[in-house]
Amino acid sequence: MRNCIVLGLMVFALLSCKKEMSDNVMIQEKESGFVSGQNSTDSLYTFAYLPSSTTRQIVKHQYYTLSYNEKFEQAEWVAYELKKEYLKNSNYKRPYFIEDPKVTTRSADWRNYKNSGYDKGHLCPAGDMEFDQNAYNDTFYTSNISPQDHDFNSGIWNRLEQKTRYWADKYNDIYVVTGGILKDSDKKIGTEKVAVPKYFYKIVLAKTGKEHKAIAFLIPNEDSKKSLYDFVVPIETLEKMTGIDFFPNLKNLKDSKDF
Repeated sequence: MRNCIVLGLMVFALLSCKKEMSDNVMIQEKESGFVSGQNSTDSLYTFAYLPSSTTRQIVKHQYYTLSYNEKFEQAEWVAYELKKEYLKNSNYKRPYFIEDPKVTTRSADWRNYKNSGYDKGHLCPAGDMEFDQNAYNDTFYTSNISPQDHDFNSGIWNRLEQKTRYWADKYNDIYVVTGGILKDSDKKIGTEKVAVPKYFYKIVLAKTGKEHKAIAFLIPNEDSKKSLYDFVVPIETLEKMTGIDFFPNLKNLKDSKDF
């Protein structure tokens, strides 16, 4: 009987130890910006390459993930995978912009943009998610938009979004991280004081053989007729400007202008 009791206590202690180790791993993953627990059909792109979060408010939607910054009432980054097979034109009806129910601090109301003079600019483009109705609709959460100059949004930013789709077709599978450079000095709009970034960035990552390469852009929030390649910058430049480690789980990443 005594042996049974001792054995039971040992099993209980072992299980408790495993649970504590598991909990610690989850805490470390959350603190590093790494999100796990997704189903086995997900590509590694969807979680292994997530950037760090300066706010620790990471929100996971089915086809994109974001880090929400309540202070500026928008995402500091939105990250998603874009596969060649996702490139479709489905002509879905555009839904209304709504608050993101997964943002615990509540994302900005769309009315902040009304009569502001700025577009509700998508970070994860609706055009990248036309392979699925729900994926498309999810891009209309206000956590996925930022105030953009109209000519910027419909001009050079649109050109960069189209170029990103070209790269998805070329490489079959890419990973995209995008957002605004958020500063206290930014102009604010609406009753919730939504920040208007002076610059937007986009990073595109592709895997070629055993290596990864990436190209990063930093573009002023204004109209421009310049070549996209005039705005290529090292990823390190964006990291210094934002305080974000964009690929903490990826070593020896090469910046590339030949993308």
